[in-house]
Amino acid sequence: MIAYAEFLRLSQSSDSAERGRAAHFAASAYLSHDGAADEQAALYAAVMGFLDDPSVKVRAALAYGLLRSERAPRPIMIALLQDAGIIARAVAQYSPVLLDADLVAALAAHDSQFALAVCARVRLGLYAARALLSLAEPAVRLAVVARHDVHLDRPTLFRLAGLAENDAALRGELLARPDLPADARLLLVDQVRAALAGTRIVAGAIAPKRLERLLRDARDTALVSIGESEVTAGDERFVGSLVAEDKVSTRLLLHALMCGHVEFFSACAAQLADMPSGKAFAILERGGRPALDALISRCGMGAALRDLMVRLIMHARSANLADDLSARYFVVSSLIEELIIEYGGDIPEIIADAFSYLNEQNVVLARKAARGVMRSFAATDRGEKLLPVQIPEGTSLLPAA
Repeated sequence: MIAYAEFLRLSQSSDSAERGRAAHFAASAYLSHDGAADEQAALYAAVMGFLDDPSVKVRAALAYGLLRSERAPRPIMIALLQDAGIIARAVAQYSPVLLDADLVAALAAHDSQFALAVCARVRLGLYAARALLSLAEPAVRLAVVARHDVHLDRPTLFRLAGLAENDAALRGELLARPDLPADARLLLVDQVRAALAGTRIVAGAIAPKRLERLLRDARDTALVSIGESEVTAGDERFVGSLVAEDKVSTRLLLHALMCGHVEFFSACAAQLADMPSGKAFAILERGGRPALDALISRCGMGAALRDLMVRLIMHARSANLADDLSARYFVVSSLIEELIIEYGGDIPEIIADAFSYLNEQNVVLARKAARGVMRSFAATDRGEKLLPVQIPEGTSLLPAA
């Protein structure tokens, strides 16, 4: 508590520190007052008067007293929002009485630090978020994208994905957003692929052709995973755009099946065959060979490709290809062996690319399956087992340099 006479003395002091104390007292008294109306009016006038104080310290003390209160007078907070940067930033970040429209109007008068303060508000509306993104400030853009509580529309997110080509931090924040549309996510995957291919440490450590295969497989895996998530969520727009843009290749369909993404494969087949998704899925799940052959035929594949695809579908029904690496390896190995026997080693040209894909996957899966096997086997040995190889005495295992 402080006497009115003492308050007047402090407010009229030549010392800015004393005036700052008076400003803070006035703010606190106004917010907690529940007495007579004339006293409330006097406190309001006193608070308003400190806006004209020449000292930033005094106005900052006033702002600090009102900063987080929902009872703070809007005219005073609007005035403080237009004050010196250190005051305006604090008010922009913490004052709950300010609206998006207030903040957007103030953006033009302040710098990027003020914009970052707006980004840090407890609640950030879509209107303010769009205004912040329009500033073209990378740090501000990143701060807005990192706010998952701010729902950004599909066109905005896709536009931001286009801006992330040379901005790894922005790519990371966009990929972390649960509302990122599938086409934007695929665009970011392509950007990551290009960035990895152009990184010296990656390009120098892996042979060019193998690196190309690895990145292509990673991209295909990402694409079918994105497609599976979209279809599972009941949204087939992504699949529709892939089909419309002629991006659903035989290789991609094979990869979807090999990864166990049956929902995505089914949606693609339905779109290509121009039939309801439910009917296509039922055929893939329970249909016999004639029904499967008819479905794949409507997708535009020739006899040899249809036969290969039907074989793979039949294998996929009896294995958990999504999670079981050994099952995936077994299916690929079995399918390759069946094709070699079927065609007597003379693989038709029409399925040569698909056969090549299967061979690539066989090598990849064999490598994954082999990792750690010898280590695990050796760990169970107590020194009783010997490697079955004879080494002549005096012979080096390595040739001379």
